[in-house]
Amino acid sequence: MDDMEKWPEIEKAASGKRRELVLQGPGVDRRISSEGGLTCAVYSLTLLNYLEVSQCPSLTQIHEDIQHLTNLQSLILCRNKLSSVPDVLGSLKSLKVLDLSVNHLRVLPEGITQLKELNTLNVSCNSLEVLPEGLSQCTKLSTIIISKNHITGFPSDLCSERLDLLSTLVASDNCIDQLSGDIHKLPALKLHTHGSHALGFLLLMPCLLQVLDLSNNKLSEIPSDLSDCPKLKEINFKGNKLSDKRLEKMVNGCQTKSILDYLRGKGRGRQGEDGGDTEGGRSADRGKRQQQRKKKEKAAADERDEVEELNKMVVRVLHVSDAPTALTVKVSAEVKDVRPYLVCCVVRGMNLKPGNALKRFLVAQTKLHDELCGKRTTATIATHDVQLLKTPLTYDVKPPTQLKVVALGRKEMTAVELIRHLQLEADELRKQKKRQNVTGLHKYLQILQGKSLYPCLVDAEGHVISFPPITNSEKTKIKKTTKELFLEVTSGTSLQTCKDVMDALIVKMAELNKFTAEHREEAGSDGEGDGPQESAGVNETSSELIIQQVRTVDQDGNLKVVYPSKTDLCKDVSSVNVIW
Repeated sequence: MDDMEKWPEIEKAASGKRRELVLQGPGVDRRISSEGGLTCAVYSLTLLNYLEVSQCPSLTQIHEDIQHLTNLQSLILCRNKLSSVPDVLGSLKSLKVLDLSVNHLRVLPEGITQLKELNTLNVSCNSLEVLPEGLSQCTKLSTIIISKNHITGFPSDLCSERLDLLSTLVASDNCIDQLSGDIHKLPALKLHTHGSHALGFLLLMPCLLQVLDLSNNKLSEIPSDLSDCPKLKEINFKGNKLSDKRLEKMVNGCQTKSILDYLRGKGRGRQGEDGGDTEGGRSADRGKRQQQRKKKEKAAADERDEVEELNKMVVRVLHVSDAPTALTVKVSAEVKDVRPYLVCCVVRGMNLKPGNALKRFLVAQTKLHDELCGKRTTATIATHDVQLLKTPLTYDVKPPTQLKVVALGRKEMTAVELIRHLQLEADELRKQKKRQNVTGLHKYLQILQGKSLYPCLVDAEGHVISFPPITNSEKTKIKKTTKELFLEVTSGTSLQTCKDVMDALIVKMAELNKFTAEHREEAGSDGEGDGPQESAGVNETSSELIIQQVRTVDQDGNLKVVYPSKTDLCKDVSSVNVIW
């Protein structure tokens, strides 16, 4: 048996001249283990522009023949046990995305610095102590993720003005120990270093800093030059033992504008310390008195700005590479002619327990169905309790007589039986109410008329948990006690329609969660809860939502879509702050 026969995915990619290949999971890992490494046959697929080999603990190295894949634009080698990667990666001149996260790497090859097209580098969750010098040659870098390593400092050229596209640097859980006063020269950078042991120097980066999270470090000082960042919207220095106790108190209150104003004042005061002659000292005094007079005038406006800042809803996106157990949904080819478009994600932090929180959420979902979803004709939303899901999930189609579902509030029946029941209910309701139109689920029945196959989301045990656009399953129904929600949006119109609806749903969830946190309703039962109820104070101190990305792939494991991506959740919603 040759390599192609042992690796049907590679044979299929070769014969079909495919541009994408995904190898992941226990089956692939067993083959890698038995052969002592990844088959060299993969390096003959020179047409590939996307290659992913992930979740394979037996994969400890990559052969130098990878240099033959010169058309690669994305190379994903995450969640393996790579101890090294070859320097010839620098030969992949078209590479834009390199993901080496969750491995055993101690060093990165110098060849990475030759990747002129690289815009995303993810080396999180390794054992790196340094980054290679020369990253400034990768002038198109926009995202660098180096969290959960042992890095003690940044290479000096990382701060080069050549990196004028750098917008995101994630450096949490490292050993970096200084913060330079030149921080104000950072451009459009969103910097996340929460959980680090300390934070190191960052110099001359050409961007307009927007988000700065340095929480839980060992910083004793915050440079006053930070106040010169013109675009800074969010800073977090919680958990640091600052020498300035007044500043530490402000930091723990997350008062961004107040912190910046305070730092700005400290910077001005320092300029006058070595003023020299008397006239210079008197000028400094006059400036100080003028500043004090203006302070009262600004107080009211500052307070309003601060309230607005604190009232912003926060949505934090968790990348699939940072969550080894992230869900993946497989999409069968047959849905193409029935209801082809699907996006999914997992939401944590949604508090459904207090008062009418669950009811408000369900009402909001119904409103989205009626308005943005065009009464389910353009898209349909479904929600599930993650704890009740049996993964992996498959988006598939079934004949009406073979699709069995336990619809919400009903016993198990086939789709044919369910629709017949709903039609009878609709007719009876019309007679009772003397109406021409129907309401509720009944008004969506016509959407499936003439279809020989019906769409459905199926769990690992073969149970249908969603039957769009008609109903979810009772098996995965959300309750007051639900802590994690799996969201799905399907459509027969377009993928962008699914994304727009999901965006709107997440924003609405953020609004509802904030309302719940602020109004402190007593937890109570409305028939949806299970077990003893807790007080309203539990889990209500924060309204932040965590959105876990979910990938959808085709039957061969090729990526179809990941939601949310950097182009999602980016519409101008001033009340929501999305942190990537």
